[in-house]
Amino acid sequence: MSKQIQDAYIVAATRLPVGRRKGLLGHVRPDDMLAHAIRSVMAQAPGLDPALVEDVIVGCAMPEAEQGINVARIGLLLAGLPNTVPGVTVNRFCASGLQTVAMAADRIRLGEADVMIAGGTETMSLMNQIMGNKVAINPAIFEAEENYAIGFGMGITAEKVAAQWKISRDDQDAFAVASNQKACAAIAAGHFKTEISPYLVSARVPNLQSGEVMVKEFLAENDEGPRSDSSIESLARLRPAFAARGSVTAGNSSQMSDGAGAVLVVSERILRQFDLKPLARFAAYAVAGVPPEVMGIGPVEAIPRVLRQAGISQDDVDWFELNEAFAAQALAVIRTLHLDPGKVNPLGGAIALGHPLGATGTIRTATLLHGMQRTGQRYGMVSMCIGTGMGAAGLFEAIR
Repeated sequence: MSKQIQDAYIVAATRLPVGRRKGLLGHVRPDDMLAHAIRSVMAQAPGLDPALVEDVIVGCAMPEAEQGINVARIGLLLAGLPNTVPGVTVNRFCASGLQTVAMAADRIRLGEADVMIAGGTETMSLMNQIMGNKVAINPAIFEAEENYAIGFGMGITAEKVAAQWKISRDDQDAFAVASNQKACAAIAAGHFKTEISPYLVSARVPNLQSGEVMVKEFLAENDEGPRSDSSIESLARLRPAFAARGSVTAGNSSQMSDGAGAVLVVSERILRQFDLKPLARFAAYAVAGVPPEVMGIGPVEAIPRVLRQAGISQDDVDWFELNEAFAAQALAVIRTLHLDPGKVNPLGGAIALGHPLGATGTIRTATLLHGMQRTGQRYGMVSMCIGTGMGAAGLFEAIR
Protein backbone atom coordinates (compact mmCIF):
# COMPACT_ATOMS: atom_id res chain seq x y z
CA MET A 1 0.00 0.00 0.00
CA SER A 2 1.47 3.34 -1.04
CA LYS A 3 2.05 6.07 1.53
CA GLN A 4 1.04 9.68 1.12
CA ILE A 5 3.99 12.05 1.12
CA GLN A 6 3.84 14.41 4.08
CA ASP A 7 5.69 17.63 4.71
CA ALA A 8 8.93 17.88 6.67
CA TYR A 9 9.61 21.03 8.66
CA ILE A 10 12.83 22.51 10.00
CA VAL A 11 12.10 23.96 13.44
CA ALA A 12 15.65 24.80 14.53
CA ALA A 13 18.95 25.45 12.77
CA THR A 14 22.27 26.46 14.23
CA ARG A 15 25.98 26.44 13.63
CA LEU A 16 29.27 27.23 15.27
CA PRO A 17 31.29 30.21 14.11
CA VAL A 18 33.57 29.05 11.31
CA GLY A 19 37.29 29.15 12.09
CA ARG A 20 40.22 29.41 9.74
CA ARG A 21 42.43 26.34 9.42
CA LYS A 22 44.82 26.29 12.42
CA GLY A 23 42.92 29.24 13.84
CA LEU A 24 39.95 29.83 16.13
CA LEU A 25 38.85 26.19 16.34
CA GLY A 26 42.16 24.69 15.26
CA HIS A 27 42.52 22.42 18.30
CA VAL A 28 38.83 21.58 18.75
CA ARG A 29 37.84 18.03 17.91
CA PRO A 30 35.12 17.59 15.26
CA ASP A 31 33.02 15.39 17.55
CA ASP A 32 33.11 18.12 20.21
CA MET A 33 32.02 20.71 17.63
CA LEU A 34 29.23 18.39 16.55
CA ALA A 35 28.13 17.72 20.13
CA HIS A 36 27.84 21.47 20.72
CA ALA A 37 25.76 21.93 17.57
CA ILE A 38 23.42 19.08 18.57
CA ARG A 39 22.95 20.38 22.12
CA SER A 40 22.32 23.87 20.77
CA VAL A 41 19.77 22.81 18.18
CA MET A 42 17.84 20.77 20.75
CA ALA A 43 17.82 23.79 23.07
CA GLN A 44 15.96 25.70 20.36
CA ALA A 45 13.03 23.28 20.69
CA PRO A 46 12.25 23.43 24.42
CA GLY A 47 9.89 20.75 25.61
CA LEU A 48 10.80 18.27 22.88
CA ASP A 49 11.99 15.05 24.50
CA PRO A 50 15.45 14.11 23.09
CA ALA A 51 14.40 10.46 23.29
CA LEU A 52 12.01 11.16 20.40
CA VAL A 53 14.93 11.76 18.01
CA GLU A 54 14.85 8.76 15.69
CA ASP A 55 18.21 9.24 13.99
CA VAL A 56 21.09 11.70 13.72
CA ILE A 57 22.56 11.96 10.21
CA VAL A 58 25.85 13.82 9.95
CA GLY A 59 27.91 14.81 6.94
CA CYS A 60 31.69 14.64 6.89
CA ALA A 61 33.84 14.84 3.77
CA MET A 62 36.90 13.19 5.30
CA PRO A 63 35.53 10.70 7.86
CA GLU A 64 38.85 9.48 9.22
CA ALA A 65 41.26 10.13 12.10
CA GLU A 66 39.58 12.40 14.69
CA GLN A 67 36.40 12.46 12.63
CA GLY A 68 36.29 8.75 11.95
CA ILE A 69 34.58 5.82 13.75
CA ASN A 70 31.10 7.16 12.88
CA VAL A 71 31.46 10.71 14.18
CA ALA A 72 27.66 11.09 14.15
CA ARG A 73 27.15 8.50 16.87
CA ILE A 74 30.08 9.77 18.92
CA GLY A 75 28.87 13.36 18.66
CA LEU A 76 25.30 12.65 19.70
CA LEU A 77 26.43 10.66 22.73
CA LEU A 78 28.82 13.45 23.74
CA ALA A 79 25.88 15.84 23.37
CA GLY A 80 23.97 13.88 26.00
CA LEU A 81 21.29 12.37 23.77
CA PRO A 82 19.94 9.04 25.08
CA ASN A 83 21.71 5.81 24.14
CA THR A 84 18.55 4.84 22.24
CA VAL A 85 19.25 7.50 19.58
CA PRO A 86 21.25 6.09 16.63
CA GLY A 87 23.58 8.01 14.36
CA VAL A 88 25.08 7.62 10.90
CA THR A 89 27.84 9.49 9.05
CA VAL A 90 27.46 10.13 5.32
CA ASN A 91 29.84 11.49 2.72
CA ARG A 92 29.02 13.37 -0.46
CA PHE A 93 32.12 15.54 -0.17
CA CYS A 94 31.20 19.25 -0.12
CA ALA A 95 27.45 18.53 -0.22
CA SER A 96 27.54 16.15 2.76
CA GLY A 97 25.93 18.64 5.15
CA LEU A 98 23.10 19.37 2.71
CA GLN A 99 22.67 15.70 1.84
CA THR A 100 21.95 14.94 5.51
CA VAL A 101 19.14 17.51 5.60
CA ALA A 102 17.57 15.90 2.54
CA MET A 103 17.92 12.39 3.99
CA ALA A 104 16.39 13.43 7.30
CA ALA A 105 13.53 15.18 5.54
CA ASP A 106 12.90 12.16 3.32
CA ARG A 107 12.45 9.88 6.34
CA ILE A 108 9.77 12.23 7.63
CA ARG A 109 8.14 12.79 4.24
CA LEU A 110 7.75 9.03 3.86
CA GLY A 111 6.20 8.71 7.32
CA GLU A 112 9.09 6.61 8.62
CA ALA A 113 10.10 9.11 11.31
CA ASP A 114 8.79 12.16 13.16
CA VAL A 115 11.93 13.72 14.65
CA MET A 116 15.35 13.79 12.99
CA ILE A 117 18.58 15.73 13.42
CA ALA A 118 20.74 16.47 10.39
CA GLY A 119 24.15 18.07 10.55
CA GLY A 120 27.74 18.27 9.45
CA THR A 121 31.15 18.59 11.03
CA GLU A 122 34.64 19.01 9.64
CA THR A 123 38.06 19.92 10.95
CA MET A 124 40.53 20.83 8.25
CA SER A 125 43.03 21.80 10.93
CA LEU A 126 43.42 18.27 12.29
CA MET A 127 43.58 16.62 8.87
CA ASN A 128 47.10 16.34 7.47
CA GLN A 129 46.10 17.68 4.05
CA ILE A 130 43.17 18.77 1.89
CA MET A 131 42.57 15.24 0.59
CA GLY A 132 42.32 13.74 4.06
CA ASN A 133 44.56 12.21 6.67
CA LYS A 134 45.86 9.55 4.28
CA VAL A 135 45.71 9.88 0.51
CA ALA A 136 45.22 6.52 -1.21
CA ILE A 137 43.87 7.21 -4.71
CA ASN A 138 43.15 4.13 -6.79
CA PRO A 139 46.02 3.95 -9.35
CA ALA A 140 43.60 2.50 -11.89
CA ILE A 141 42.23 5.99 -12.59
CA PHE A 142 45.50 6.81 -14.36
CA GLU A 143 45.22 3.82 -16.70
CA ALA A 144 42.42 5.33 -18.80
CA GLU A 145 42.56 8.93 -20.00
CA GLU A 146 38.84 9.48 -19.43
CA ASN A 147 39.40 8.89 -15.70
CA TYR A 148 42.42 11.16 -15.19
CA ALA A 149 40.28 14.03 -13.93
CA ILE A 150 39.19 12.00 -10.91
CA GLY A 151 42.65 12.65 -9.52
CA PHE A 152 42.75 16.37 -10.34
CA GLY A 153 43.14 18.73 -7.42
CA MET A 154 40.18 21.08 -6.91
CA GLY A 155 42.30 24.08 -7.91
CA ILE A 156 43.07 22.54 -11.29
CA THR A 157 39.37 21.96 -11.94
CA ALA A 158 38.75 25.63 -11.11
CA GLU A 159 41.41 26.64 -13.63
CA LYS A 160 39.69 24.52 -16.27
CA VAL A 161 36.32 26.12 -15.48
CA ALA A 162 37.89 29.59 -15.69
CA ALA A 163 39.35 28.76 -19.10
CA GLN A 164 36.28 27.06 -20.57
CA TRP A 165 33.77 29.64 -19.29
CA LYS A 166 36.17 32.56 -19.91
CA ILE A 167 36.18 33.87 -16.35
CA SER A 168 38.93 36.48 -16.06
CA ARG A 169 41.30 36.99 -13.15
CA ASP A 170 39.90 40.49 -12.64
CA ASP A 171 36.35 39.17 -12.40
CA GLN A 172 37.39 36.48 -9.94
CA ASP A 173 39.18 38.97 -7.71
CA ALA A 174 36.25 41.41 -7.83
CA PHE A 175 33.89 38.61 -6.84
CA ALA A 176 36.17 37.67 -3.92
CA VAL A 177 36.37 41.26 -2.67
CA ALA A 178 32.57 41.54 -2.80
CA SER A 179 32.23 38.30 -0.80
CA ASN A 180 34.42 39.72 1.95
CA GLN A 181 32.65 43.06 1.94
CA LYS A 182 29.22 41.44 2.24
CA ALA A 183 30.37 39.11 5.02
CA CYS A 184 31.98 41.91 7.03
CA ALA A 185 28.85 44.05 6.65
CA ALA A 186 26.67 41.13 7.80
CA ILE A 187 28.81 40.58 10.89
CA ALA A 188 28.73 44.30 11.73
CA ALA A 189 24.94 44.31 11.38
CA GLY A 190 24.58 41.23 13.61
CA HIS A 191 22.88 39.18 10.90
CA PHE A 192 24.59 35.93 11.95
CA LYS A 193 23.72 36.24 15.65
CA THR A 194 20.52 34.18 15.49
CA GLU A 195 22.16 31.26 13.70
CA ILE A 196 25.48 31.05 15.58
CA SER A 197 25.84 29.13 18.83
CA PRO A 198 29.02 30.57 20.39
CA TYR A 199 31.63 28.00 21.40
CA LEU A 200 33.79 28.20 24.51
CA VAL A 201 37.31 27.26 23.45
CA SER A 202 39.68 25.97 26.12
CA ALA A 203 43.39 26.15 25.38
CA ARG A 204 46.14 24.62 27.52
CA VAL A 205 49.24 26.81 27.60
CA PRO A 206 52.45 25.80 29.44
CA ASN A 207 53.99 28.26 31.88
CA LEU A 208 57.69 27.70 31.35
CA GLN A 209 58.64 29.52 34.56
CA SER A 210 56.37 27.64 36.96
CA GLY A 211 56.16 24.39 35.02
CA GLU A 212 52.37 24.50 35.27
CA VAL A 213 49.86 24.13 32.48
CA MET A 214 47.52 27.08 32.37
CA VAL A 215 43.99 26.77 30.98
CA LYS A 216 42.88 29.78 28.99
CA GLU A 217 39.35 30.11 27.72
CA PHE A 218 37.74 32.39 25.16
CA LEU A 219 34.32 32.54 23.57
CA ALA A 220 34.24 32.12 19.79
CA GLU A 221 31.27 34.17 18.63
CA ASN A 222 32.00 35.35 15.07
CA ASP A 223 33.30 33.81 11.87
CA GLU A 224 37.05 34.19 11.63
CA GLY A 225 37.49 34.27 7.86
CA PRO A 226 36.15 37.59 6.52
CA ARG A 227 38.83 40.18 5.76
CA SER A 228 37.83 43.82 6.03
CA ASP A 229 41.07 44.83 4.28
CA SER A 230 40.41 42.74 1.16
CA SER A 231 40.80 44.85 -1.98
CA ILE A 232 41.34 44.48 -5.70
CA GLU A 233 44.88 45.77 -5.23
CA SER A 234 45.78 43.29 -2.48
CA LEU A 235 44.32 40.32 -4.36
CA ALA A 236 46.05 41.33 -7.58
CA ARG A 237 49.41 40.86 -5.86
CA LEU A 238 48.75 37.17 -5.15
CA ARG A 239 50.34 34.58 -7.38
CA PRO A 240 48.34 31.77 -9.00
CA ALA A 241 48.10 28.90 -6.55
CA PHE A 242 47.55 25.92 -8.83
CA ALA A 243 48.86 26.68 -12.33
CA ALA A 244 51.90 28.77 -13.23
CA ARG A 245 49.97 30.91 -15.71
CA GLY A 246 46.59 30.45 -14.06
CA SER A 247 44.10 32.86 -12.52
CA VAL A 248 42.96 30.98 -9.42
CA THR A 249 44.65 32.24 -6.24
CA ALA A 250 44.33 31.79 -2.50
CA GLY A 251 42.42 35.07 -2.46
CA ASN A 252 39.67 34.05 -4.88
CA SER A 253 39.28 30.51 -3.52
CA SER A 254 37.32 29.27 -0.52
CA GLN A 255 39.16 29.12 2.78
CA MET A 256 40.14 25.86 4.47
CA SER A 257 38.12 25.93 7.67
CA ASP A 258 36.72 24.21 10.75
CA GLY A 259 33.06 24.17 11.72
CA ALA A 260 29.84 22.30 12.44
CA GLY A 261 26.10 22.80 12.25
CA ALA A 262 22.82 21.03 12.92
CA VAL A 263 19.14 21.31 12.02
CA LEU A 264 16.11 19.74 13.66
CA VAL A 265 13.54 18.29 11.25
CA VAL A 266 10.05 17.19 12.35
CA SER A 267 6.68 16.10 11.04
CA GLU A 268 3.49 18.15 11.22
CA ARG A 269 2.27 15.90 14.03
CA ILE A 270 5.25 16.88 16.18
CA LEU A 271 4.75 20.55 15.27
CA ARG A 272 1.25 20.45 16.71
CA GLN A 273 1.97 18.19 19.67
CA PHE A 274 4.80 20.38 20.99
CA ASP A 275 3.58 23.72 19.61
CA LEU A 276 6.79 24.26 17.63
CA LYS A 277 7.21 27.14 15.21
CA PRO A 278 8.81 26.04 11.92
CA LEU A 279 11.48 28.06 10.15
CA ALA A 280 10.80 26.41 6.81
CA ARG A 281 9.32 23.51 4.90
CA PHE A 282 11.76 21.28 3.10
CA ALA A 283 10.64 21.54 -0.53
CA ALA A 284 12.99 19.46 -2.73
CA TYR A 285 16.51 18.18 -3.28
CA ALA A 286 18.45 17.10 -6.35
CA VAL A 287 21.94 15.96 -7.27
CA ALA A 288 23.54 15.63 -10.67
CA GLY A 289 26.79 14.50 -12.25
CA VAL A 290 29.13 16.51 -14.48
CA PRO A 291 32.62 15.84 -15.92
CA PRO A 292 35.12 15.63 -13.04
CA GLU A 293 37.54 18.05 -14.71
CA VAL A 294 34.93 20.85 -14.45
CA MET A 295 33.33 19.72 -11.21
CA GLY A 296 32.66 23.35 -10.22
CA ILE A 297 29.86 23.64 -12.76
CA GLY A 298 27.77 21.01 -10.94
CA PRO A 299 25.01 23.41 -9.75
CA VAL A 300 24.19 24.19 -13.40
CA GLU A 301 22.68 20.70 -13.62
CA ALA A 302 21.35 20.37 -10.07
CA ILE A 303 19.48 23.68 -9.79
CA PRO A 304 17.13 23.14 -12.77
CA ARG A 305 16.41 19.61 -11.52
CA VAL A 306 15.32 20.74 -8.09
CA LEU A 307 13.18 23.52 -9.57
CA ARG A 308 11.39 20.98 -11.76
CA GLN A 309 10.77 18.76 -8.74
CA ALA A 310 9.26 21.62 -6.79
CA GLY A 311 7.25 22.95 -9.73
CA ILE A 312 8.51 26.52 -9.43
CA SER A 313 10.60 28.78 -11.65
CA GLN A 314 14.07 30.14 -11.01
CA ASP A 315 12.56 33.61 -10.67
CA ASP A 316 10.50 32.37 -7.71
CA VAL A 317 13.66 31.81 -5.67
CA ASP A 318 14.45 34.84 -3.52
CA TRP A 319 17.80 33.77 -2.05
CA PHE A 320 20.56 31.53 -3.38
CA GLU A 321 23.27 30.26 -1.03
CA LEU A 322 25.70 29.22 -3.76
CA ASN A 323 28.81 27.79 -2.12
CA GLU A 324 31.87 29.66 -3.34
CA ALA A 325 34.37 26.86 -3.72
CA PHE A 326 36.15 29.18 -6.15
CA ALA A 327 35.16 32.52 -7.63
CA ALA A 328 35.69 31.01 -11.09
CA GLN A 329 33.10 28.29 -10.65
CA ALA A 330 30.61 30.48 -8.80
CA LEU A 331 30.72 33.05 -11.61
CA ALA A 332 30.41 30.31 -14.25
CA VAL A 333 27.27 29.01 -12.55
CA ILE A 334 25.77 32.48 -12.11
CA ARG A 335 26.37 33.40 -15.75
CA THR A 336 25.31 30.08 -17.26
CA LEU A 337 22.01 29.97 -15.34
CA HIS A 338 21.52 33.75 -15.52
CA LEU A 339 21.09 33.95 -11.75
CA ASP A 340 20.33 37.39 -10.37
CA PRO A 341 23.63 38.38 -8.67
CA GLY A 342 21.64 40.37 -6.11
CA LYS A 343 20.03 37.14 -4.89
CA VAL A 344 23.28 35.19 -4.60
CA ASN A 345 25.08 35.07 -1.24
CA PRO A 346 23.81 38.40 0.09
CA LEU A 347 25.80 37.86 3.31
CA GLY A 348 28.97 36.67 1.59
CA GLY A 349 30.12 33.16 0.78
CA ALA A 350 32.85 30.62 1.40
CA ILE A 351 35.61 32.80 -0.03
CA ALA A 352 35.07 35.05 2.99
CA LEU A 353 33.24 32.87 5.49
CA GLY A 354 35.12 29.61 4.95
CA HIS A 355 34.29 26.13 3.70
CA PRO A 356 34.55 23.36 6.30
CA LEU A 357 33.70 20.79 3.59
CA GLY A 358 31.18 18.30 5.01
CA ALA A 359 29.69 20.88 7.38
CA THR A 360 29.15 23.63 4.82
CA GLY A 361 25.77 22.44 3.52
CA THR A 362 24.25 22.51 7.00
CA ILE A 363 25.93 25.82 7.83
CA ARG A 364 24.62 27.46 4.68
CA THR A 365 21.16 26.03 5.42
CA ALA A 366 21.19 27.73 8.82
CA THR A 367 22.26 31.01 7.21
CA LEU A 368 19.53 30.77 4.59
CA LEU A 369 16.67 29.89 6.94
CA HIS A 370 17.45 32.53 9.53
CA GLY A 371 18.07 35.06 6.76
CA MET A 372 14.69 34.44 5.14
CA GLN A 373 12.99 34.80 8.52
CA ARG A 374 14.63 38.18 8.90
CA THR A 375 13.87 39.45 5.40
CA GLY A 376 10.45 37.92 4.86
CA GLN A 377 11.41 36.06 1.68
CA ARG A 378 9.65 32.85 0.69
CA TYR A 379 11.85 30.47 -1.33
CA GLY A 380 15.54 29.89 -0.74
CA MET A 381 18.08 27.47 -2.15
CA VAL A 382 21.39 25.99 -1.02
CA SER A 383 23.57 24.70 -3.85
CA MET A 384 27.17 23.64 -4.33
CA CYS A 385 29.61 21.87 -6.58
CA ILE A 386 31.05 18.56 -5.42
CA GLY A 387 34.42 16.92 -5.93
CA THR A 388 34.77 14.27 -8.69
CA GLY A 389 32.06 16.04 -10.70
CA MET A 390 28.67 16.53 -9.05
CA GLY A 391 26.30 19.27 -8.03
CA ALA A 392 23.60 19.46 -5.36
CA ALA A 393 20.70 21.79 -4.67
CA GLY A 394 18.18 21.93 -1.84
CA LEU A 395 15.06 24.10 -1.86
CA PHE A 396 13.30 25.49 1.22
CA GLU A 397 10.06 27.43 1.71
CA ALA A 398 10.14 29.82 4.64
CA ILE A 399 7.21 29.79 7.08
CA ARG A 400 6.42 32.75 9.29
